[in-house]
Amino acid sequence: MREQLWFIKKSFSFRRLYHAFLAYLCYFFSLITKKGMIRGYPPVLMIEPTNICNLRCPLCPSGNNSLKRTKGYLPFELYTKVVDEIHDKTMMLILWNQGEPFLHTGLLDMIRYASERKLFVITSTNANIMPDAEAIVRSGLDTLIISLDGATQETYNKYRLNGDIDKVIANVKALVEAKKRLNSPTPIIKWQVIVMKHNEHEIEEIKQLADSLGVDTVSLKSAQIYSKEDIENFLPENPKYRRYKISGDDFELKFGLKNRCIRLWTQPVINCDGEVAICCFDKDGEYHIGNIKDNSFRSLWHSDKFNIMRKTVLRNRSSIPICRNCGEGVKLTIKEISTHIK
Repeated sequence: MREQLWFIKKSFSFRRLYHAFLAYLCYFFSLITKKGMIRGYPPVLMIEPTNICNLRCPLCPSGNNSLKRTKGYLPFELYTKVVDEIHDKTMMLILWNQGEPFLHTGLLDMIRYASERKLFVITSTNANIMPDAEAIVRSGLDTLIISLDGATQETYNKYRLNGDIDKVIANVKALVEAKKRLNSPTPIIKWQVIVMKHNEHEIEEIKQLADSLGVDTVSLKSAQIYSKEDIENFLPENPKYRRYKISGDDFELKFGLKNRCIRLWTQPVINCDGEVAICCFDKDGEYHIGNIKDNSFRSLWHSDKFNIMRKTVLRNRSSIPICRNCGEGVKLTIKEISTHIK
């Protein structure tokens, strides 16, 4: 609730509300007509600062080196071009996709540039490398998601390969203390836990640790898997922590695959090379829409290529490979727990 109230306070304007209304109206109209109708700008935009990561998480395309896109960093001038176009029409900016955002040396400048234009800014980090805590607070970042999947180094390092839990905890403590010194309500710190077989026994311990550190919320998230080996290696024993139905060596999403996806109307992605992706599940940029180096964001958002994808999702979503293991329509966050604010 605290995050939602801050979001409204910071980013609300009638022009942004109008564009958000258009996006959702077009989505629901398209569900009825099966046409890829789109107007205005999306309420949320995801921009990838970099697709390079310092950890080697086995289920992550950046971490396991299966990502097919060229690795790199988003040029700051390309970033500002997009923000200048969308800032008074879009409400929220998500600064991550693949990779570790803080590896981009200009990330705090990116945050500051968007925050000064009253965009609600979120980023996510493994928190093994972070800049000065006060600099983060002063940047205007609104929400920081800390990915930390365990309460002990042994458990944590089973998935966050090359990670150091002591560094993460020290960085979280420094950030909480910096917020206190500067009397700042932001960034709201969310500890995100991907619940897996090797860490489900530590959930209560994780909650206690989060509370002692003074983070704002703990979020339990289900894991995305890709193969039958992942069932054995990563899926938790407790079915309530899974997003899949398991039948022997096969798995499928619990709630099936409906011909719909609101992300294609509300949350597109711009990758670090400037390529626009239909959503964050197109990790390799297989569905080419165009590049913001040569086009306005609006022209790509309204393009025939994007609308073809919208129509396909509405009529035969299962024909798109990346959609078959997508979280659309599935509750990915199992539970979010508020801790006491210190």
